[in-house]
Amino acid sequence: MDISKHSKQFEKDMTLKRYDLDDTIPNYVSQIKQFLAHFEKDYTHPNRIPAEAIKDYLISKQVINTQRHAHSAIKLFYRLTIHQEFKFRYIEYAKKEKKLPQPLEEYEIQSLINNCDNLKHKTIIYILYGCGLRIGELINLQIEHLEPLNETINIICAKGKKDRIVPYPDYLIELVSNYVKEYSPEKWLFNGQFSKPGLPTQYTERSINAFLKQIATKAGITKDIHAHLLRHSYATHNLEQGVDIRYIQEILGHS
Repeated sequence: MDISKHSKQFEKDMTLKRYDLDDTIPNYVSQIKQFLAHFEKDYTHPNRIPAEAIKDYLISKQVINTQRHAHSAIKLFYRLTIHQEFKFRYIEYAKKEKKLPQPLEEYEIQSLINNCDNLKHKTIIYILYGCGLRIGELINLQIEHLEPLNETINIICAKGKKDRIVPYPDYLIELVSNYVKEYSPEKWLFNGQFSKPGLPTQYTERSINAFLKQIATKAGITKDIHAHLLRHSYATHNLEQGVDIRYIQEILGHS
């Protein structure tokens, strides 16, 4: 079985369909490579793998979320690339784990900020929490998306390919202004560490989550800190303060 050929075709098919948000393409391609490697010795082509074998493969995934992620990738692969979506007719998704995330307390948010000495990192924390953004939305922010005169930020082509507008409060406008003066970003508001003049790169999700964990350790926070937890904390704190849930829903970009 030519794993490289099939995975590259799948990548091309997803690119054509614009499955490019939040690292979907590389994550799904990785899942397909693992899947095909599992069956490489037994089948000469993915179209020969029977539905029952696919089902057994998914069942072997012990973690529910891992199984669901593999299921989504393989099902899409058989629909877009192999044209055998019928194989999934009787393969149901595993039920989601219903665990409630633990939001950060307001004093923990403040502790994160107080223990952050890097202006770039501090600005990222403020925007993630202060605007309730997804990490992919923050990474894709461009300088031209900020409208300080209107006190708004335009979130372009977010999840589901939807645009929306979020508030851009005065304290954040001042902080971002200071950050821009010091770092002089080009195109992307937050350039990656390997950016060069005229060749800006984007900051990565991995880098953001890495520094958040480092600061959390320094602040003595024992919760599992990641960027999405700041978004969840934003929603929780606003709800606790009596903000209309429909307004929160609109700011978060939820349907």
